[in-house]
Amino acid sequence: MNTVNILGVDIDNLNLRDAKDKVRDFLNDEDLKLIFTPNSEIIMDAKKDPEFKNILNNGDMVIADGIGLVYASKIRKKPLEERVTGYDLSLEILDIAAEESYNVYFLGCAEGVAEEAKRKVEEKYKNINIVGTHNGFFKGYHLGIENHPEEEAIIEEINNLDTDILFVGLGAPKQEFWLYHNRDRIKAKVAIGNGGTMDVIAEKVKRAPDFFQKFGLEWLYRLIKEPKRIKRQIKLPIFLLTILSDKESVK
Repeated sequence: MNTVNILGVDIDNLNLRDAKDKVRDFLNDEDLKLIFTPNSEIIMDAKKDPEFKNILNNGDMVIADGIGLVYASKIRKKPLEERVTGYDLSLEILDIAAEESYNVYFLGCAEGVAEEAKRKVEEKYKNINIVGTHNGFFKGYHLGIENHPEEEAIIEEINNLDTDILFVGLGAPKQEFWLYHNRDRIKAKVAIGNGGTMDVIAEKVKRAPDFFQKFGLEWLYRLIKEPKRIKRQIKLPIFLLTILSDKESVK
């Protein structure tokens, strides 16, 4: 797959349709495939953490969730085809699951969110199989705890329910560390670390209006809604300054 390397992380250069087709291919394979959804903030975190960078680079599909990655690729004349958000790809994956009767499991978010997301999805897709849900408040590798009984029980449930597709919303980098560590124990075919996707599906969090989405300003909408995010989103201008100051930042 054609990639663009941004600050050491390989981003797959594809559009949403290509990503959906790739997921179909993954579902025809037996081994678990991991999908990661980094944005500029996550790339900056990976720049400082070699282990996290290595995990991202071992994903089977790594999409450009943030518009900053697209800007960076264009600044350095290695343009990504388009932004492919984890949310949009997750909806496409649900379409596939409904069409082809794949089993889906929702893991993550606050108490009750995964269950509400399940209810909303089942309202839209009458034939979809959401076989299980669990909140993100459990002891496991994402918290630095190995082989905890709570984690063991969740993985056992995922496997016993013949899960094909696993949504993991633990937030970055916890979801990536958790998935990578457990990839050989999970018997699903596709797992995507998709952050707050289930919050949006459950309508606990409102996605930015179309105007903000069209111009890549979802970060601004979230900042207006949650000013406390400024500590996280200050990484975006730092990211762009890093790209501008380093000719080798994008390859």
